[in-house]
Amino acid sequence: MTTLSAFFFFISQHSLLSLPLWILAGFALGGTVSALRRNPAWMALSVAGFAIGIANIFLGSMANATFLNAYGTYGTAVITHEEETSSQLNDANIWEYDAVVRTADGKDVKTGFDTMSASLYPPRNAIEIPPKGERFVVKYIPGYERNIAIMRDESPFGKRLLLRRALEPVERAAAQVEASPDNADFRREYRVAIKAFLAGFADTAPPDQIDHYRSELKRLSR
Repeated sequence: MTTLSAFFFFISQHSLLSLPLWILAGFALGGTVSALRRNPAWMALSVAGFAIGIANIFLGSMANATFLNAYGTYGTAVITHEEETSSQLNDANIWEYDAVVRTADGKDVKTGFDTMSASLYPPRNAIEIPPKGERFVVKYIPGYERNIAIMRDESPFGKRLLLRRALEPVERAAAQVEASPDNADFRREYRVAIKAFLAGFADTAPPDQIDHYRSELKRLSR
C-alpha cells in the first residue's frame, strides 16, 4: 500500500509531468502485447496511455482521494503556510500550501499541495481548502504520510460549508415571504425548506439557529 500511495501521490501532484510517462507506458504495453501476439494491431493500446495521461490531469486528485478514503488511516493536519502563485485555474490564481500532518500515533509529517493537486473527499466539482491554522481531518497510508486526502465533510471547515449550502434555500424562501407575507405558496415553500433543513441539520447546526427555525414553523402554521 505504501508504494501504491507514493504512486498516487506522484500522479496527483505532478499530473503534467506524468503525462509523457503515461504515453511511454502505453507504447510499451502496445509493443509488448503486439510482440507476444505477433499482431501489430495491438499497438492501438498505446492510445490508452495518452488517454489515461490526459484524464489524470483532471481526475488524478479525485482518484487519489478515493484510494486514500478506501484504504487510509485517519489523522489530522494544519495548513502552516499559503502563497498565491501567478499560475491560474478558471481565471483564479493557484495557491500553494504547506501543511503538517499529525498521524494516529502522534508523529508530525510535513507535506504540501496546491489548488490543482489537493485531494479532497468526497470528490465534488469544487475546490474547498481549509483555512490556514485550522485543524482538519485527513486520511493517509502509514509509511507514506505525505500523501493525504482532505476529508472535508468530516472537518470543521467542511461542516460549515455544508451548513451554509443547506441554509441557502431556507434564506431564499424567507426572503420571498418577507416580500409578500400573505402569499400562501411562498409560506408553503418556506415551511418545506425549514423542515428539510431541520431534518438534515437538527443535531449539528447551532442550537439558537434550530430554535429560530422551529419558532418560524410555529409562526407559519398560525
